[in-house]
Amino acid sequence: MKLDQNSVLRLAEHLENCELQARDTVKITDEYPDMDWDDAYAIQDEIRRRKLQRGARLVGFKAGLTSHAKMKQMGVSSPVFGFLVDSFAVSEGSELAVKELIHPKVEPEIVFVTKAPLRGPGCHVGTVLAATDFVMPGIEVIDSRYRDFKFDLKSVIADNTSASRFVVGGRAKPAADLDLRTLGVVLERNGEPVAFAAGAAVLGHPAAAVAMLANHLGARGEEIPAGSIILSGGITEAVAVKAGDNVKLQIQDLGSVSLRFN
Repeated sequence: MKLDQNSVLRLAEHLENCELQARDTVKITDEYPDMDWDDAYAIQDEIRRRKLQRGARLVGFKAGLTSHAKMKQMGVSSPVFGFLVDSFAVSEGSELAVKELIHPKVEPEIVFVTKAPLRGPGCHVGTVLAATDFVMPGIEVIDSRYRDFKFDLKSVIADNTSASRFVVGGRAKPAADLDLRTLGVVLERNGEPVAFAAGAAVLGHPAAAVAMLANHLGARGEEIPAGSIILSGGITEAVAVKAGDNVKLQIQDLGSVSLRFN
């Protein structure tokens, strides 16, 4: 690590305040250009610690930048990982106030719910599928705290990979009953299709993203607990939303889930 503990604590407080107060900031590597990957995840860990200390409950994790479309859109080549707490969850079909966010975008997700713990190293697609209780459709609302959506990979990791809100719904089905690679995905905004893909857009198989997450956590002495919600990564590019928009995700064999913005 290149940052001292005081810098980690200060940056975590700064980024979380930006999230909670819906205000933007320049990317943190402008001030700390030499910070490394361990620094970035240390800042994210401190944000998680702050939330849990205030009573939030860890409900799962998320993989980000796992599709070629997202990697191209963001100009990066490696997935990133973040955490989910209960306050990020919103109800199916509910309304989300845009004023609570900075510049929200939505992503379609294949969501995994685990029935057994997953821990790396050595986790692979088969391990993930065996530990999965069911899968379902989900929409992630990402909201980078960085001004004009300009950031680098270390800055976005520190910012908990732009985590903000998520909603799950549709039909829950055992992963064994589906070919997750070929599931067709359609994201609609105000009734108009705006993004199309199939499950294979996420690293060839959505479970591969979950395996990478488990291996990442295992290297840091953590695991994915049973009962975790895992957002396996945006299947398409992120789509910007504004007040008045109605977003609906349809995934073949898994039904649909929707979210409104006001």
